[in-house]
Amino acid sequence: MLLVLGAFFVANAILSEFIGVKIFSVEGTLGIKKFDINLFGVPNLSFNMSAGVLTWPIIFIMTDIINEYFGVKQVRFLSILTCILIAFAFFVAWASMQLSPSDFWINQDVNGHNLNMVDAFDNIFGQGMWIIVGSLIAFLIGQMADVIIFHRIKKVTGERALWLRATGSTVVSQLIDSFVVIFIAFYLNPKYHWSWQMVAAIGLVGYIYKFIVALLMTPILYLVHGIIDGYLGKDLAHRMIKMAGRG
Repeated sequence: MLLVLGAFFVANAILSEFIGVKIFSVEGTLGIKKFDINLFGVPNLSFNMSAGVLTWPIIFIMTDIINEYFGVKQVRFLSILTCILIAFAFFVAWASMQLSPSDFWINQDVNGHNLNMVDAFDNIFGQGMWIIVGSLIAFLIGQMADVIIFHRIKKVTGERALWLRATGSTVVSQLIDSFVVIFIAFYLNPKYHWSWQMVAAIGLVGYIYKFIVALLMTPILYLVHGIIDGYLGKDLAHRMIKMAGRG
């Protein structure tokens, strides 16, 4: 069971890093008018999100489920392992960019457009070092915060109110994650020169989206919890949850 949950956790975290290079419009995807928000003096803000948000809800459900049944140590181990594997994946991507491309592959006709495949490949897989470092640090800090908050709430609620400890830990950890990655990748990065107002505004818009998604994912959390209870049996599931709470 831990192997399956851990595999989903790691796979979705790595996927999130690589698909995250695409920025999409939430309003455009839903077919609604852009919100045109003004925050901290930054005008014309809308919900433009990294495609990586597609898999982040799954990651945090896996985090909470593993935390619930297997405890703090397993989540911490998986989080550190995932950071190492993400770094390795980026290294492999960088190494692949150093390979000399075949002549016939460089220029390709895609949907009637002539594309330089080398530039396309390098731009998609060659994310900047500041963004990579910011993403890894934000992920690790967010995960550690999630684990701590989850168990502190559990000490108060016991095995009741799964939604409270799962959603509560997620919305706090996502708050940290949303601002840390932007602060490192765009505020500290001398290439961009973002102001703190820009960091705060973009981070808040992103967090609002993640907060809403976290609330909407609560029924799915209970669904996964129920499936695992059914697979393990109520007695074994209860014993595992109890033992995990001691970790």
